[in-house]
Amino acid sequence: MAMTKGKREARNPDDVYVSRVRWARIMIVVALIAALEIYGRLFADPAFLQPPSEVVRAWFVTVLPDARIMAALGMSVFEIASAYVLSVVLGTAIGLAVGSTALSRQGFFPLILVLYAIPQVSLIPLFVLMFGLGSASKIAFGFSHGIFPIMVAVIGGMSNVPALYMRGARSMGASRLDIIRHVVFPNMVPSFFVGLRLAMTMTMLGVILAELYVSTAGVGYFTRVFAENYNPAPLFALVGSLAAIALAFNACVRIAERRLSPRQATAQPS
Repeated sequence: MAMTKGKREARNPDDVYVSRVRWARIMIVVALIAALEIYGRLFADPAFLQPPSEVVRAWFVTVLPDARIMAALGMSVFEIASAYVLSVVLGTAIGLAVGSTALSRQGFFPLILVLYAIPQVSLIPLFVLMFGLGSASKIAFGFSHGIFPIMVAVIGGMSNVPALYMRGARSMGASRLDIIRHVVFPNMVPSFFVGLRLAMTMTMLGVILAELYVSTAGVGYFTRVFAENYNPAPLFALVGSLAAIALAFNACVRIAERRLSPRQATAQPS
């Protein structure tokens, strides 16, 4: 009995906090689903909102058996992944080039912020003219949404690296690649992964917007069809599928962050 009590007292406070946060999230989700179920069955107009139980039923009855919708989901995953990878690779490269010196930051960073502020929905016709109606236009439009958060995060992270670290690395003969790998990147990990998560959301937004406006297939196209036919159950089933895709991409980013963050944590004094 005493050993059990000692084990309980020896629990890590961080583990207790994480467990409480996890249970709080579960309770919030359950409460929200229950509230939507009650509202959807008792008060909502069936043409505009269906309870979650009907949404789940529509996913198994309408979405899952339809080969066109499942192919559209697969195509959307491919387009989002392609646009996201391009955004990460090119956004990181451009961000490192712009953030490498104070002169380049002062010259190019304001231009990047101006381009970032442009509402890109108005540029969809231009993407269609350049890339056509196929997957290329969706990937390009998603890429145009995802690259800017990456560039801003990388440039902002590089500007926060202490100048003393940079001078110390140069004085010891470190090459530019060594400086980026061992000095710059460890100090910009938090902002970089914030940019990765934001870029993932923006990339998905860009791809789905392109499918809504210019596609005759894809998840965005089918959501528009269900909305125009006042069929909310499969519509929300597709929205839930998109949420699941976003959670999967976010989980991949979290795994990468956990593998890199402990190195950063162990390098800091306790």
